[in-house]
Amino acid sequence: MHGKSDNTYLKSSFYEQMVEYRFLSELLQEVWFRFGKVVEVLHSKVDASGYDVVLECNGYIRHVQLKTSKIDGKTAKQNVNIALGSKPSGCVIWIQREDDLETCRIKMSYRYFGDKAGKPLPSLEDFSNAKHAKPDMKGKKKEKPSIKKSPRDNSLNLIRLPNL
Repeated sequence: MHGKSDNTYLKSSFYEQMVEYRFLSELLQEVWFRFGKVVEVLHSKVDASGYDVVLECNGYIRHVQLKTSKIDGKTAKQNVNIALGSKPSGCVIWIQREDDLETCRIKMSYRYFGDKAGKPLPSLEDFSNAKHAKPDMKGKKKEKPSIKKSPRDNSLNLIRLPNL
């Protein structure tokens, strides 16, 4: 074995891209082989509106915010930009990953927060505001009113890819 998966923070951008490409590959294969359809994928260069990729298939457009964490990790909530709610069929896909060092592959499962294709993102108003990671000079972490914390257990349902 050439590497360990517990030091992914040292190459977080690389690891994030690897997980995203794996997800997109699985999505494209699933839609092609199951439905005979092609999915167009557009990448966001700026994350100002809360989405990472835009997917278009069969006349529907989805603005997708991708999140990732270890399947056995402590992460219980993910930050969701409220601007995602103004995008057509906005949704959040939380990729829960497990590094399989025996097969040298990432195993992934998915949680989904959104509505059916063509419907807007469900309201985020009942979710609490996220806070800045770093405190101000007084040691207080200020709230981010444009970012809400979506809880894993209450809002994000485990899905199979065709539900997208």
